[in-house]
This record gives sequence, structure tokens and C-alpha cells, in this order.
Amino acid sequence: MKIKKGDNVKILSGNDKNATGEVLEVIPKKNKIVVKGVNVRKKHVKPRRQGEEGGIISSECPIDSSKANVVCPKCGKTTRVGYSEEKDKKVRICKKCGAKLK
Repeated sequence: MKIKKGDNVKILSGNDKNATGEVLEVIPKKNKIVVKGVNVRKKHVKPRRQGEEGGIISSECPIDSSKANVVCPKCGKTTRVGYSEEKDKKVRICKKCGAKLK
């Protein structure tokens, strides 16, 4: 997967179209990502132990990684991710401006 944890991404389609956020979790086996503030679902939780409070909890659910594009920190545009070798290491680069992605 070309999207990594900590990347800033923009959502391309769905209910949260044009929303941006940081990637909290990457699930490569299912090709999904969890983005902060995107695809938020509410879950009703019952108190399990005495003294514990129940209520409604909001949590982010995974979305398909193909619905998100990385935002370049240098040019600020959504971009595809490319790779180049630098000192025998594979480095991710912005396809639009050529800047290194963290």
C-alpha cells in the first residue's frame, strides 16, 4: 500500500468527499485505512460492570484506501505516490512536485 500511518489524506468519494484527515491505522490485508474524523459511526454501549457508564460512543470505521489520496506537504495538492531510490533506500515522492513524503 502506498498510504502509510501518519499521512495526511483527502477523501475522493463517498459521504465524506473532500474531507481531509490523518491516517490513524492501515489494514493492508483488507486494503483499508482509518482516517481521523472520516466515516464516523455511533455505537451504543451498555455498562458492563457496576459503576461503569454506558452511552453512545463515536468511532472511526475503515474505508477503502482507493477512496483516498495523499496530500503533499510541500505543494498542498492531492497526489499519487511514486518511489525513487536514495542511498540504497526506497523513498516515497510526490508525483506532481517531486518532494519527499515522510
